[in-house]
Amino acid sequence: MQLTSLAFSDGGEIPRRHTQDGADLSPPLRWRDVPPGTESLALIVDDPDAPDPAAPKRTFVHWVVTNVPPNVSALDEGTKTTGGIVGKNDYDHADWDGPKPPIGRHRYVFKLYALDTRLELPEVTKTAVERAMEGHVLAQATLVGTYARSARA
Repeated sequence: MQLTSLAFSDGGEIPRRHTQDGADLSPPLRWRDVPPGTESLALIVDDPDAPDPAAPKRTFVHWVVTNVPPNVSALDEGTKTTGGIVGKNDYDHADWDGPKPPIGRHRYVFKLYALDTRLELPEVTKTAVERAMEGHVLAQATLVGTYARSARA
């Protein structure tokens, strides 16, 4: 499976419009080569560099989406619905909350999983999704973007 964005390349900078310093719209995402037997897709976006890339203390979750239908191959910019379920991020929102690093350049890791099942969860969080998808991952694709706040932010 391959995951890409029209807004930034793998390892490239996430545009300001997709951050909390800008319009905070989720970036457009596209994927291909979803394996046969996929029943649903799950997406997790997190920042492993929080709060400071020089001394990370935790991974901060920005977006969690489950049960995206396997025939869906893209999420448009600013997507609020995916045909799936949007879970709670570490801002306690069921939504995309883009980058707003307190210091330094952070990495934002977009992980797309093809699953052989739909996830039935009482509450959708990164921890619950990761636990529930154990043994059900058919394929995974990763896209990494970076962002550092400018002095004007």
